[in-house]
Amino acid sequence: MAGSAPERDPTSERAFAAELTWTGERFERGVVVRVAGDGRIAAVERDVEAGAGVEVERLPGKALLPGFVNAHSHAFQRGLRGRGETFPEGAGSFWTWREAMYELVGSLDRERFRALCLRAFREMRSAGITTVGEFHYLHHETGEDDWALDEALLEAAAEAGVRLVLLQTCYRQGGPRRPLEGAQRRFRSESVEAFLAQLDRLAGLLDPRLQSLGIVAHSIRAVPPDEVAGLWAEAERRDVPFHMHVEEQVREIVECAAAYGRRPMELLLERLPLSPRFTAVHVTHTDKADLARFAAAGAHACLCPLTEASLGDGLPDLPALLAAGGRVCLGTDSNARISMLEEARWLELAQRLARERRGVARDESQGGAGRVATTLLRAATENGASALGLEAGHIRPGAWADLVAIDLHHPELEGWTESTLLEAIFLGGGNRVIAGTWVGGRA
Repeated sequence: MAGSAPERDPTSERAFAAELTWTGERFERGVVVRVAGDGRIAAVERDVEAGAGVEVERLPGKALLPGFVNAHSHAFQRGLRGRGETFPEGAGSFWTWREAMYELVGSLDRERFRALCLRAFREMRSAGITTVGEFHYLHHETGEDDWALDEALLEAAAEAGVRLVLLQTCYRQGGPRRPLEGAQRRFRSESVEAFLAQLDRLAGLLDPRLQSLGIVAHSIRAVPPDEVAGLWAEAERRDVPFHMHVEEQVREIVECAAAYGRRPMELLLERLPLSPRFTAVHVTHTDKADLARFAAAGAHACLCPLTEASLGDGLPDLPALLAAGGRVCLGTDSNARISMLEEARWLELAQRLARERRGVARDESQGGAGRVATTLLRAATENGASALGLEAGHIRPGAWADLVAIDLHHPELEGWTESTLLEAIFLGGGNRVIAGTWVGGRA
């Protein structure tokens, strides 16, 4: 267009200087974040040191944080918003909600699935989320093994410009030793071998700057324990993250114990050499001793407070998890509400309601000073990146330049000081304080 500014070369270096930048322990002034042409942070410098031919983009009235990492999402469930929220037959549950989800699944073709995913991913970007771990189990447009929706998901993420870890999900049975039924057939992996063959095909379709893969066993309900162990071994061989729903529902635990003689987490601890590669989603009803063993292995627990509240799942034992050194990350799960700030805030607030005390998620690390906001920030950034096998969630050299800008002049934050700003953002701010995001240094 005549008179428009020339487009910036996406491979050129660039730099950002916000009014305040989070440098790992505090907000600091006079910081320049230099981004290399490959989309990674090349240097974090004092303003007086920056330059050397790189134009610095000034961000007055803004604070810079690492971009938020959504470690667990089912993007297509964005289509459920407003559905399943009436209860003519009395109180509902996860299991009645699941029927509404299956009804949605039955209505989706490739184009509608892609449109829902695109809507969810764009909404995530507007909420400050720069990376999503998409726990993807709706694979087939028909009941046949066409895998048509896998590519549609990649396309939607690319169009939204979000960093995607495609957590490709194996789904083999309708419950312990029960066949798939109805809508579940669209989730099907005919065999572990067929699942891995599709994983290999997908590997050739990824944009390596923005997309990567992980392996998922949906749950003990959906994958027999021996096959879970085989998938875990394959994740180890391929050096990719491994995720799994674990003990979200009491019924899941009862059925697993009846079929296999152990609770789901007991089975995993017994059969797998757990490590930081493993992320258990929900752990809502996990025994305290099992949580301690799980955390000692360095594995991650992904909690999804808004979805867990929406579905009436219950509350995980967050104090036991944190006391054992657990690495907690966050996900938007069903995407009934997409806000990483709200997920983080309710990680703490729901526990306050249940336990009648404040500061449940206080930071007891060296220098943590009992702050809650630093725990919430780590859950929303670096712990999620670790769970997804990414060098992200930090503003430091070598990490992906995935960043979120906060509007310091927004009324929701009014009254902040440099020492209280993080608390104001995480315990008082909402999506409206998000002023912009960059993924790999690109807006």
